[in-house]
Amino acid sequence: MSKQKTTAQNLESRFDAGEDVLDYFDTAKAVRRNHSKARINLDLPEWMIQRIDRVAGRNGIARQAQIKNVAGGQAKSRGANELKVEG
Repeated sequence: MSKQKTTAQNLESRFDAGEDVLDYFDTAKAVRRNHSKARINLDLPEWMIQRIDRVAGRNGIARQAQIKNVAGGQAKSRGANELKVEG
């Protein structure tokens, strides 16, 4: 598909009007910053795993998703600067 040409003002007007403007962008090379993944091992006491499983069950999600939700919420509430790991 060939890319169409337009001005920023025209593109903004089309977007604001609810038109599909993706044809103006090369999404094949799109990158999401800060979304690389790292694997960790986490040792937790059995009682904590049982509690996580119980909460995850109530929420209808897997254990890993529950841990990510809690960790992500803490990261947002505390701010990125407090969670930097120095190596």
